[in-house]
Amino acid sequence: MASFPLSVNEKLIARSRAVGELLAPTSPFDKKCGRENWTVAFAPDGSYFAWSQGHRIVKLVPWSQCLNNFLLHGTKNVANSISTRLPRQNSDSGQKNKPCEHIIDCGDIVWSLAFGSSVPEKQSRCVNIEWHRFKFGQDQLLLATGLNNGRIKIWDVYTGKLLLNLMDHTEVVRDLTFAPDGSLILVSASRDKTLRVWDLKDDGNMMKVLRGHPNWVYGCAFSPDSSVLCSVGASKAVFLWDMDKYSMIRKLEGHHNDVVACEFSPDGALLATASYDTRVYVWDPHIGVILMEFGHLFPPPTPIFAGGANDRWVRSVSFSHDGLHIASLADDKMVRFWRIDEEYPVQVAPLNNGLCCTFSTDGSVLAAGTQDGSVYFWATPRQVPSLQHLCRMAIRRVMPTSQVKNLPIPSKVVEFLCYQI
Repeated sequence: MASFPLSVNEKLIARSRAVGELLAPTSPFDKKCGRENWTVAFAPDGSYFAWSQGHRIVKLVPWSQCLNNFLLHGTKNVANSISTRLPRQNSDSGQKNKPCEHIIDCGDIVWSLAFGSSVPEKQSRCVNIEWHRFKFGQDQLLLATGLNNGRIKIWDVYTGKLLLNLMDHTEVVRDLTFAPDGSLILVSASRDKTLRVWDLKDDGNMMKVLRGHPNWVYGCAFSPDSSVLCSVGASKAVFLWDMDKYSMIRKLEGHHNDVVACEFSPDGALLATASYDTRVYVWDPHIGVILMEFGHLFPPPTPIFAGGANDRWVRSVSFSHDGLHIASLADDKMVRFWRIDEEYPVQVAPLNNGLCCTFSTDGSVLAAGTQDGSVYFWATPRQVPSLQHLCRMAIRRVMPTSQVKNLPIPSKVVEFLCYQI
């Protein structure tokens, strides 16, 4: 069975431009196991980039500094030549005024990480941004790290100090996500088959355990308004949770193998999920319908063989800031950039042993982590969106999809504003 990139349609697709790379330091005594970079993350305000270099180490780099070095040195690795450990003395005022690159030793293999900010990503959605017991001010930036032993460690990004150590999970913490509303609600997904909800404003108090997954939970993601949580795992179903009531809304059925990654579009109207069945689906999560399918094999496998091609498993998916593009990463040594309204990728890039990918805060760069603890960066497609797409995005800044469908306007206009891809 030929891989998807060899199809006639994809031979003509443009290659993405490489921006730079951050290579993990190597040692002749390093064991390969434990070097994996399972998660890469950008701070919500674009100030920092973080990744796991393997084993116990997480590295934090000011993103502007990173970009400047890429411009100065091309795509050469400059991460380690400019590496400086965080000074022992922490002058809080100086650290906060000028972002500082530093290294964090988490004490165990790092499987997941996520930035959380007390400043909401959407000001209009904010309900409460006051601090309860942390005394560091409203511009607090945290980094949560999920570890192999089931612990979650919370760090102050500006000082590198360990703030909290959360210990309720009994297995690997596979993914972490913060609510975008500035509430500092953290959700963790674990191999112990549960999702746990933590309130970091209340000294990391665990608020709720979400049960329902029959096996390992691989990933979770908040909707932009923080009202819905999506979770995926070692089953074919996609779970949606009401985060006001902590109850399951529905399961989305359609994948033919384990679902390993999920992410909402910036306007909350769409949900992208990636599966070992070699497909990425784009859903309307509000009605549970698949709107688009992006296949990574050509021809696509039948459902009964959907998990057979292990070298084509899709590992990660990410939605761009423009709401128009999706990136996917698969075991066939390719990164693909898709438009939500086109069948074939608009750009591709080569990548060996990729595990995870995410767009920068402004959507201009895609970062991808690999099995050897390194990170590679590409410039993302720059395409003019349609008027219809701009209208869809704009109206969802003031109301969710469910309200759009109930607007007292002609049905054709409602159709125009809904994602009938």
